[in-house]
Amino acid sequence: MENTFPVVDMGLLQTEKRAETMDKIKDACENWGFFELVDHGISHELLDAVENFTKGHYKKCMEQRFKEMVASKGLEAVQTEINDLDWESTFFLKHLPVSNVYEVPDLDDEYRNVMKEFALKLEKLAENLLDLLCENLGLEKGYLKKAFYGSKGPTFGTKVSNYPPCPKPELIKGLRAHTDAGGIILLFQDDKVSGLQLLKDGNWIDVPPMKHSIVINLGDQLEVITNGRYKSVEHRVIAQQDGTRMSLASFYNPGSDAVIFPAPELIEKAEEENKLKYPKFVFEDYMKLYAGLKFQAKEPRFEAMKAMETTVNLGPIETV
Repeated sequence: MENTFPVVDMGLLQTEKRAETMDKIKDACENWGFFELVDHGISHELLDAVENFTKGHYKKCMEQRFKEMVASKGLEAVQTEINDLDWESTFFLKHLPVSNVYEVPDLDDEYRNVMKEFALKLEKLAENLLDLLCENLGLEKGYLKKAFYGSKGPTFGTKVSNYPPCPKPELIKGLRAHTDAGGIILLFQDDKVSGLQLLKDGNWIDVPPMKHSIVINLGDQLEVITNGRYKSVEHRVIAQQDGTRMSLASFYNPGSDAVIFPAPELIEKAEEENKLKYPKFVFEDYMKLYAGLKFQAKEPRFEAMKAMETTVNLGPIETV
């Protein structure tokens, strides 16, 4: 397979190039865990507004705070590699099951409204993508959305990050290497300042910044549900000496009480040795484990969930 980062034009799904485009998505899910979307249906005007408000808010409300944190920890003068923090300035917005967009402090009302609209568009795009994945996997339409649903629907939120210029990028990562715990991740990133890299065949590969694109990557839950056919891939952010990189990562995850397990149809089709490779667990339990182990390999997390499986009765979850 060629080693160029996969870029998928979603507009082609409505043309005679549909089959070819679906193949490209399938290959990206199987071999990269990442792909970049263009013509995804979210208007350039909306993306520009999100970018302008996010950058303006960082300058006005976050930049000084970040500088104070750096000064208080003496980070400009570090001589050895720092492994316990990331060179990033962030805040979180929750959209589902309940939005906090109007509660988060320090945001202009116009910014709140733009983020609300952006979240709705991303939610639609995530659900559309999950159905395209179902089609490629031979699962019935809606299977993945249902698998994520739990009793209250999916969990959906956005991590708004800025990665300021870093005096010692070789010693401090913007964001240390990790896989994402959740479902499907939709990233709107800076089109000028790069830094995101993924691990492929033992090499770190740059995810190219492209204007108005949305970068998609798959989280651990999709690896479990697809019984390893699709993989969550390790990625990191390299801090840069020049320029602040904007990154809005939106996580479309299972609901906290969703029970996650490999799709039975995919187990039937699997080779004998891969039949039951992955555990069955409640998403919230996985997240509790992940919180302490985020920057470590995912395999021990899966093993720990397997060990819990034998002690936990995962009967139907009661919804009161």
